[in-house]
Amino acid sequence: METEATAPAPLWTIALLALAPFPILSALYAYGAPAAADQALSAVIAWSALVLSFLGGVRWGLESSRPAPRWYRLTASVLSSIAAWLLLIMRDQLNVAWVIGGFIAAFILQWLFDHAAPDVPARYPRLSTVLTAGACVSLAAALEHALRM
Repeated sequence: METEATAPAPLWTIALLALAPFPILSALYAYGAPAAADQALSAVIAWSALVLSFLGGVRWGLESSRPAPRWYRLTASVLSSIAAWLLLIMRDQLNVAWVIGGFIAAFILQWLFDHAAPDVPARYPRLSTVLTAGACVSLAAALEHALRM
């Protein structure tokens, strides 16, 4: 689809700014003052749901821009939004470790889905790998804290 493998600086800047809440909120939850931990946990769960839904939207946009969009890829692109929504609404019914672990799994599955997709811009795999790794490492720190509680 595209031969340019290097994302432009503004794209990296915006993407990294969107990634920043993951380590900040996870650190506040895991290592911050107890008074801030509950709010940081709620915020990182909400941010995870928002970003995961956004990634599904990116996949929908890439697929729907094709001359003949494939229905199965369009359908699969909404699964991350559904997973994010379910994890978000179930956060009070499930142990927090399951919710955080669910988000990690959903981000990894979204990454795998994205990397199996044909006809994406050449810069997309590298960009999505860096951002998914950043989100998952941050969420793993939060998960480690949740498992100790």
